Amino acid sequence: MSEKVKNMFADIADDYDRINTILSFGVHNAWRKKTVLESGAAPGDKVLDCATGTGDLAIEFKKAVGHQGKVIGTDFCEEMIEHAPAKANKEQLVVEFEVADAMNLPYEDNTFDIASIAFGIRNVDDPLVCLKEMARVVKSGGRVVVLEFGQPKGPVKIPYEIYSKHVMPAIGGFISGNREAYTYLPETSAKFPAGDEFLKLMREADVFSDQRAVKLTGGISYIYVGTVGEN
Repeated sequence: MSEKVKNMFADIADDYDRINTILSFGVHNAWRKKTVLESGAAPGDKVLDCATGTGDLAIEFKKAVGHQGKVIGTDFCEEMIEHAPAKANKEQLVVEFEVADAMNLPYEDNTFDIASIAFGIRNVDDPLVCLKEMARVVKSGGRVVVLEFGQPKGPVKIPYEIYSKHVMPAIGGFISGNREAYTYLPETSAKFPAGDEFLKLMREADVFSDQRAVKLTGGISYIYVGTVGEN
């Protein structure tokens, strides 16, 4: 993981949730709920949420798997994950949080039913390695689930590009004091493989028996679900 990216997230950690809610108009909450639904998470499942940040997706998974299930949220940035336990406790949910690198997970093979990552895979040094590592810790027949930004086309394209290139850096920079971070985030989203291109990456990983994409909000984001083949 790039030390520069880690330091960037550490710097904006305290304001991260507030800025996300403002910039996404709260739609990111619906995206997370849809991600859990598409994952097929069921009561009793064991879930690993990589790049969990402040823990929102891990908490959403815990609601789905219930008391009999288990959720572990990991992130390589300690400053981000420090905010997660209090959020889980506030909702009276038991979620474990640990500092770990999504490209080098400290878990044994075939441990989880689901491994997820939301808005994090574009920040790893090698997305292909990350996909393989997430699949490694998932049982055969389990799922790797990725929620990530896309590049919308059609009527949404121009307004979204203007918003992401100009409005996001201005608002995010003003609140956090780190304009560079909120310039970096939309820039990486614009360059990262999306839709069919990301599905090609999943096929290249050669660890999934099938993979599919679900378009969200006109292609602003996508959910990718890969079923792990026999290890």
